[in-house]
Amino acid sequence: MNKAYVAGAGLAGCEAAWQLAERGISVTLYEMKPKKYTPAHKSPEYAELVCSNSLRAAGVENAVGLLKEEMRRLSSLIMEAADNTRVEAGGALAVDRQRFSEYITKKIRSHKNITVVEKEITCLPDERPLIVATGPLTSPELGASIREHLGGGEFLGFFDAAAPIVTYESIDMSRAYFKSRYDKGTADYINCPMTEEEYRIFLEALVSAEAAEVHGFEDDKVFEGCMPVEVMGRRGYDTLRYGPLKPVGLRDPKTGQTPYAVVQLRRDNREGTLYNLVGFQTHLKFGEQKRVFSLIPGLGNAEFVRYGVMHRNTYIKSPGILNPDYSVKNDENLYFAGQMTGVEGYIESASSGLMAGLSLAMKLCGKECPEFPQTTAIGALGMYVSSGSVGDFQPMNINFGIMPPLDVRIKVKKEKNAAIAARSLAVIDEIAKKL
Repeated sequence: MNKAYVAGAGLAGCEAAWQLAERGISVTLYEMKPKKYTPAHKSPEYAELVCSNSLRAAGVENAVGLLKEEMRRLSSLIMEAADNTRVEAGGALAVDRQRFSEYITKKIRSHKNITVVEKEITCLPDERPLIVATGPLTSPELGASIREHLGGGEFLGFFDAAAPIVTYESIDMSRAYFKSRYDKGTADYINCPMTEEEYRIFLEALVSAEAAEVHGFEDDKVFEGCMPVEVMGRRGYDTLRYGPLKPVGLRDPKTGQTPYAVVQLRRDNREGTLYNLVGFQTHLKFGEQKRVFSLIPGLGNAEFVRYGVMHRNTYIKSPGILNPDYSVKNDENLYFAGQMTGVEGYIESASSGLMAGLSLAMKLCGKECPEFPQTTAIGALGMYVSSGSVGDFQPMNINFGIMPPLDVRIKVKKEKNAAIAARSLAVIDEIAKKL
């Protein structure tokens, strides 16, 4: 039986291991938990969701929704787990994060072709073929080893943050209300409306609150997609009102008026006993989080079961180093997957693991892996990380902007995106048949 090795049991590593194992490859999966944890991880389960329980937009008219549907059609373990542990979140796909990780862990540990070795990898193994999916919190020791193997290329860093979680029973619902923006889907979000005066007091407290020490932190180095709420607040008085506190489409049913600002909370587990503060990733000190976030109407007596945390993420300069299938140009039995490649987001990370796993599995089976063209979301991500400009390279979420335009002009954005999705899924269906 052919053998392969995977380092890291996050979303990308689990997806890669699954794709290999499902095609008869004997997989050794290295994972340091539960013997050792990164500063951001707490659970012994695999594919732990740290920042949020949302996998973002569900519909294929959105690029990440399309990416999810592509993965479903390619028998993705991550998407199977997400669909089986889904919680209501309006137009988004959100999951019960504990059940999500438990589902994946059980699948991985029970697969006859996967052997899990609980061991920290501190230097790049000589074992080949190998997929490295150790994540954006790869240890300095392993990072140095990877850097040396890749020819001394400089790693780039940005900072990522996780939002706080509160209990539902501690939320004052006399001050809050259930509603999804524009009443899309079911009313799954708890909304805490603010008057202009309440917003002003909250913002002043937020921007002057004391942050926890993060070595080397600079506001202008934070990745835009995970901007800490206090950093966003310092960018201007109305920045939050046009960002995570945007009130548009959230008319208060108690007053019939649109609030000045709205803080949204999203269900974090299936039972609806836990809610996370949407867009409130932060690196404020825990005591400051309690003081400042309690100023939000409805959260005056909130019980925080998890405070926000801040950690450093690392990624490699993938252009010039990786091929579109995430293999290394000068060592094609070595692959990287996950956020360390420069894809950003849970689903994007999992898709890179799927691509790397499929490519390696086909190679080991003596078959040619079908090409994923740039007209597919999976292929567009692979092209982005492998062929962008090294000097300007930054982590990227999937978006229609990195996919080629249609041959025909469609004025209505939603219809245009639906046509792009249809074009992509037709290709994916043909790839699935070949696989």
